[in-house]
Amino acid sequence: MILEVADTGCGMDSETLSRLFDPFFTTKGDRGNTGLGLSVVYGIVNKYHGTITVESEKGRGTTLRILFPALGSAVSYGA
Repeated sequence: MILEVADTGCGMDSETLSRLFDPFFTTKGDRGNTGLGLSVVYGIVNKYHGTITVESEKGRGTTLRILFPALGSAVSYGA
């Protein structure tokens, strides 16, 4: 399964990209944001053997792709 999220925002420089998944890293300053969102996402994706790729270009936006591996067999959940 692939989940792709893209925006047309301001994009990120290489320094920001290198810290993107660091706990408590934020570019929002003191506006009450904790900077945990992408760190938590990274942990969940890794737990389930997935990968995250990020492409970003200043002035053009960012694309984040999450890839989870296919299961070997169908999984059903009880009702």
